[in-house]
Amino acid sequence: MFNPIEEIKNRLDIVEVIGSYIKLQKAGANFRALCPFHSEKKPSFFVSPRLQIFKCFGCGAGGDIFKFIMMIENVEFGDALRILAQKAGIEIEKVPLKLKTERQKILDILEISCLFFEKQLEGEKGKEVKEYLKKRGIGESSIQKWRIGYAPNSKKALLNFLLDRGFKTEEIKKTGLLFKKNGEYFDRFRGRIMFPIFDFNSQVIGFSGRIFGEREKEKGVAKYVNTPNTLVFDKGKVLYGLNFAKKAIREKDFCVLVEGQTDCILVSQAGTENVVATSGTALTPYHLRVLKRHTSNLVIAFDMDVAGEGATKRGIDLAQMLDFNIKIILLPKEKDPADVVSEGKEEWEKYLNSAKDILTFYFETAFSNFDKNTPEGKKEIAKILLPVLKRIPNKIVQASWIQRLAKELKVKEEDIREELKKVKIEREMTDLITFEEKLPEMKKKSKKELLEERVISLLIRKPDLIDLIKEDFLDFFSEKSLKILNSLKEGILKKEEKEISKILEKIEEKLGFEDKEFLRYLILKSEVEKEEIKEPEKEMNFCLKEIKREEIKKKLDELSFQIKEAEEKKDFEKLKILTEKFNNLSKKLL
Repeated sequence: MFNPIEEIKNRLDIVEVIGSYIKLQKAGANFRALCPFHSEKKPSFFVSPRLQIFKCFGCGAGGDIFKFIMMIENVEFGDALRILAQKAGIEIEKVPLKLKTERQKILDILEISCLFFEKQLEGEKGKEVKEYLKKRGIGESSIQKWRIGYAPNSKKALLNFLLDRGFKTEEIKKTGLLFKKNGEYFDRFRGRIMFPIFDFNSQVIGFSGRIFGEREKEKGVAKYVNTPNTLVFDKGKVLYGLNFAKKAIREKDFCVLVEGQTDCILVSQAGTENVVATSGTALTPYHLRVLKRHTSNLVIAFDMDVAGEGATKRGIDLAQMLDFNIKIILLPKEKDPADVVSEGKEEWEKYLNSAKDILTFYFETAFSNFDKNTPEGKKEIAKILLPVLKRIPNKIVQASWIQRLAKELKVKEEDIREELKKVKIEREMTDLITFEEKLPEMKKKSKKELLEERVISLLIRKPDLIDLIKEDFLDFFSEKSLKILNSLKEGILKKEEKEISKILEKIEEKLGFEDKEFLRYLILKSEVEKEEIKEPEKEMNFCLKEIKREEIKKKLDELSFQIKEAEEKKDFEKLKILTEKFNNLSKKLL
């Protein structure tokens, strides 16, 4: 019988799937990365190609390919199954509409709507749209790649199209494609060029519509209209074009950040495929966390005001605090990346290659705007640059820029440092910097659990330690660990297989799902723990004795409670038996 879960696991490699979301580095037989689920500076997130699992030894997140997709995409298992089936080229049996998840229904409607908008380019109005796009420099291949379409200038063209295909108004409403006026629903996008917005896996999750044709003459009509936040779309979390750019970002190890869809398409078309755009919002902590999974280097093609406090500068300040290496592309006034690209690919590359380090840019701009030889000028320059220096997370880098500022202003470094102490990073900014994804609460492991894991991990690395694990020690292990330990002991002592890896493979075949997952985690743990075991026998004996002590202490606590109950009930016969048990057990601690 066809099993889509097993078929997906057979077709997809967990390293390739996770590697499309975060930047992985080879670490022996495994791969490691900074964990995408919590903040850390030292990589504690590991992926095993042999075991086909991931594990973060920092926050505890772990599991198989399905678990990763559920966590990274924040979806239920059914949606993770569909995402992975699409990657694997497997067609999941069609599910009746009423049984689909709400999220999947929204995605289905958005996909069909995108096809509807694309189809409109084949009509007379569509020819005008294509002509306009070509004048802007967007070629036919880009129109198809980015799935650009057109929304007819009709109040209910899309709504009626979707209703005819069996969708209900209440379902369509949840996609953000409609708006309500005087109790009636209408198409949100009318007479607009439609730019679909994709998620990481190229599924349509929203749209941005640019006014076109006769509607441009209407007063009070917004030039651009975007999908409002929905169950599948949040403009503060989406980076336009990341689905196409992710591979190039990792390969080139930097990301070009622009402000609009057209800029993104044209820059990508010009050969700089590692480009993304924000979707109608300034840079958010979430955007930066997502980008950090792929690279720590940003090249920004935004309009910059070094003395301003606008949303653009705030986003860049945040990126600086998150320890991104930032460069600025200095474009001519009144020009955006799309304008530069239209002048030729070489012209764009000239500006890209001459991008300036953000701190150099800040310094040069501040010193060009004020006279560094006057007290007033020094004060204004410091006013701009001190907050910038305050946000540098690396103290060595910060010290070098303090030195440079002191030299340029002809003041003492100590004076700069004193003024720097007075600079306060706004509370909102520090709150943003501590932003993290909400993880399911990980159960904290007890000392005994950690010791049991260490014993099995030691045994996997040094099978000859099996002789130290006497029968009387086994009584003190939990059922979960004992199952693995007994199988290991049997496999090692039988000596049917010389290699521990072969013994582990045979054990895996006999285990149920949960026990198999636990064993795989322990195997990965033993591989990740690279430190040399100087005195393995001593460490094993210590762990075994501590496990015994922890179990005895637990039983003594239980007996103490029972003794107290017997005393309260004045059950002296039971009290005598319990006290004797307590005393005998206490001697084993000595």
